[in-house]
Amino acid sequence: MDIYARNILDHYQRPRHQGVIVDADAVFGKLNRSCGDEIKVYVKTKNGLLEAVSFETRGCAISTASISILSDELLEKTVGEIMQMDLADIQPYLGIEISPRRQRCALLGLRAIQGALAKLTEKTEKTSKEEMSQPV
Repeated sequence: MDIYARNILDHYQRPRHQGVIVDADAVFGKLNRSCGDEIKVYVKTKNGLLEAVSFETRGCAISTASISILSDELLEKTVGEIMQMDLADIQPYLGIEISPRRQRCALLGLRAIQGALAKLTEKTEKTSKEEMSQPV
């Protein structure tokens, strides 16, 4: 087994940042219907940067390892950077070639984080619009 496959196995067996952030800014759940993987992510941001991310998951080795690895690698990246990411951007973090059949598994965590950040952005924009419409 090569070092990259061992890294995936390690993150699957001992996922990092697993759990709940009680005071999360946004929570988002995502399901991979093709294999039944489920994930719920909790995010906190500060000054436009991802400050913290945690997750609860039930899934295969690739989806669990991917969110575990991303929960480390995406910290301190801007919301804009994360929202633009795709498989080609996360593959170097994973360190293995992802077959076409497993791409949805590898992307599940990223898509959940992006969903949480989009939800947070919508909430922030709505609050800003409401504040702007208030009489002075």
